[in-house]
Amino acid sequence: MAAVDPFTEASAVALPGLGRALVSAGKLGQKAAEEIYRKAQANRTSFIAELTGSGAVSAADLAHTMGTAFGAPVLDLDAIDTTRLPKGLLDRKICADFRIVVLSKRNNRLIVATADPSDQSAAEKIKFATQMGVDWIIAEYDKLTKMVESLGTSATEAMDSIIGDDFEFDESTIDSTIAEDDGAATSDVDDAPVVKFLHKMLLDAIGMRASDLHFEPYEHTYRVRFRIDGELREIASPPVAIKDKLASRIKVISRMDISEKRIPQDGRMKLKVSAERVIDFRVSTLPTLFGEKIVIRILDPSSARLGIEALGYEPEEKARLMEAIGRPYGMILVTGPTGSGKTVSLYTCLNLLNKPGVNISTAEDPSEIGMPGVNQVNVNEKAGLTFAAALKSFLRQDPDVIMVGEIRDLETADIAIKAAQTGHMVMSTLHTNDAPATLTRMRNMGIAPFNIASSVILITAQRLARRLCGQCKKPIDIPYETLIDAGFKEEQVDGSWTPYQPVGCSACNNGYKGRVGIYQVMPISEDMQRIILADGSALEIAEQARKEGVRSLRESGLHKVRQGMTSLEEVLAVTNE
Repeated sequence: MAAVDPFTEASAVALPGLGRALVSAGKLGQKAAEEIYRKAQANRTSFIAELTGSGAVSAADLAHTMGTAFGAPVLDLDAIDTTRLPKGLLDRKICADFRIVVLSKRNNRLIVATADPSDQSAAEKIKFATQMGVDWIIAEYDKLTKMVESLGTSATEAMDSIIGDDFEFDESTIDSTIAEDDGAATSDVDDAPVVKFLHKMLLDAIGMRASDLHFEPYEHTYRVRFRIDGELREIASPPVAIKDKLASRIKVISRMDISEKRIPQDGRMKLKVSAERVIDFRVSTLPTLFGEKIVIRILDPSSARLGIEALGYEPEEKARLMEAIGRPYGMILVTGPTGSGKTVSLYTCLNLLNKPGVNISTAEDPSEIGMPGVNQVNVNEKAGLTFAAALKSFLRQDPDVIMVGEIRDLETADIAIKAAQTGHMVMSTLHTNDAPATLTRMRNMGIAPFNIASSVILITAQRLARRLCGQCKKPIDIPYETLIDAGFKEEQVDGSWTPYQPVGCSACNNGYKGRVGIYQVMPISEDMQRIILADGSALEIAEQARKEGVRSLRESGLHKVRQGMTSLEEVLAVTNE
């Protein structure tokens, strides 16, 4: 059955057929569809990926809506045995580009699973490549994506093509003289099995939405672990003999010194996944007893362009943050442990301020997210380019907004505060447990209470909690006493909401899929300024914040439990009270 677009209504934005179908079916408002389409264009992603990623429409709801709109059957891919699918009927790259799977062949027609039957370009591409017609079967987008990726990275044919033209490192970043004096290192770099293994690990990490890859050598074993939704999982145990060759390959691509194995090194590399998509990685090496441990951080620039709603701020928290970043000057601080999403939060704020009339400069160690329109500087301690030196230079560059990756010392803090006091918006991070403790930490660094009170306008502390999978989570009966001990108030335990627990299914990782932010957003009020000027403690500031309606991190996490976003055990694990 040929895919025919039955929707012809005109709109302000030329929505794709999928968007028009959802609007016509009442599943999505016209303005919401147009906004998602604009985001997809800005982020250079597909409309359907942006749609399902934003949560505007669930994958299951989308599939059934498309089935009704286009008169096509809906198939649950969990019931399909992938080993029995036909092979070689359609090029793997076409399947990956359009997120489709060939289910069978009938006479001169292909039966193809898709989530978007309105995509005429996919049908035309298939017809041109195979000289056969196409009959669409509707499938859920997330399950379809997972099947396409598993079929694409597990087959021998796919592995052989991993180092082809469609998947390559940006070799222009490699110093051609780096290994001229080391013949063994050169052979390591060119070792094809090692290249294939590294490429497959990176592909798998991207497909599994991992944030970090850990390559860890031990005396008799070698393991690879991925951090997925904040949790480390062992993925592979390659032969221990490849550890040096793998380290050399990674170091050459990341522009490190492959002859130096005694000290830690840092580098970056780019990976070209397709003609339009290039992914950045931050690489760190660390000498251990049995070789170099390597950690690769996957940097996703699109995460900073998701919008403040996608980060998980509650309406009142969002309002406080938006009011602060809308002010002409002052200091905004984001606190939390490593990996809690501080950089993404800062860049989300910068993205809101990034306009032609605003001069924005950032100093980081190193810059993780590239953002056009922002002047980004990498700190280089060896060359004398410290945070303090970069800040001094920024102030001579007519800035409006300054972002400092981290306030580590008194000199950097002093310059940042002076900038905030002299008409600039300054954003930075600190490593403290919560928002009130941040002010005490600044006092301990040697900053005068007057300077803190007159410059800091808002502090937000944050954590990342794993989000429950919407497909398999199930209610759990938690005793009243346990809920009270966790921090719920008596009036909140009234039976009007249901706690959930993780289960685990094919669409998630042990019952969780993605993460959600837990925030404590604390504006600095006049009463707090008085406590700071009186050299008050973090406890006094926390008590005043509570009076002003600021939730603690634990209370914010418990609110997410009431909303069914995460589990109580997850909130207890990531927050202290």
